[in-house]
Amino acid sequence: VAPSKSAIGVTNKTIAMNEVFRSAGDQFRQKIPQLSRKAEVSRLYRKSLKLLASWTVDREIFLDEAEKLRARFDAGKNANEAKAIRLLKEAKEEMYQNSHPDPYCVPFMPGGSLFMRNPPPPLEVCFPDGNYPPDAPKVLFNPDMSVCKEETGKNFNGTVLVDFTKKNME
Repeated sequence: VAPSKSAIGVTNKTIAMNEVFRSAGDQFRQKIPQLSRKAEVSRLYRKSLKLLASWTVDREIFLDEAEKLRARFDAGKNANEAKAIRLLKEAKEEMYQNSHPDPYCVPFMPGGSLFMRNPPPPLEVCFPDGNYPPDAPKVLFNPDMSVCKEETGKNFNGTVLVDFTKKNME
């Protein structure tokens, strides 16, 4: 098929290639679990504190700003459903606007200086005959050292896509 020029100057061949890359990346992304409103607000609060920690160097300033942040979350605690959805949307937009260009990350997590420095070899390599010792681990771990569970959405499927630009795993 000959590539044809579109109105913006992008060829169909280029668009098809981007779709191929997206589909290849989708094979390794973890599924996003459906969260309750309470869990969604809890995650948003935790991410807000982590974002605040990236911007503040002094611990006293961090504690003062964290109190203000907590007061903002407590103010919307008893909001009705429509207002809660609006507040969550506004909070996510505000987090996006205030995101840090180089956020702090724990050294052994993706993007950290110790990430996968000394990964344990697979059991198949250590015991090629399949005769595992009784004290061998019975669970699989994700690269962030969380236990693989289907219900949390963090299940090990052989390969995990680590995005070092965003410093996270997908």
